[in-house]
Amino acid sequence: ATQKTVDGPSMKDWRGGRAASFNIIPSSTGAAKAVGKVLPALNGKLTGMSFRVPTVDVSVVDLTVRLEKKATYEQIKAAIN
Repeated sequence: ATQKTVDGPSMKDWRGGRAASFNIIPSSTGAAKAVGKVLPALNGKLTGMSFRVPTVDVSVVDLTVRLEKKATYEQIKAAIN
């Protein structure tokens, strides 16, 4: 892995060095572009972000949308499920 697990700078990228027990570091990902290739209708409509998190198991979804018409929370939940 390229992520350093001790305090200290990374010569390649300042986000690469960190204190293993403390920091969540923003990084980059190609996931949003990959979704656009697999689902062409979503091409250019997604952005992505990545975090380097000092834990064994992590999962996060941050969904932000702009709706064309008003919808209730219940309608949105039903559409996603």
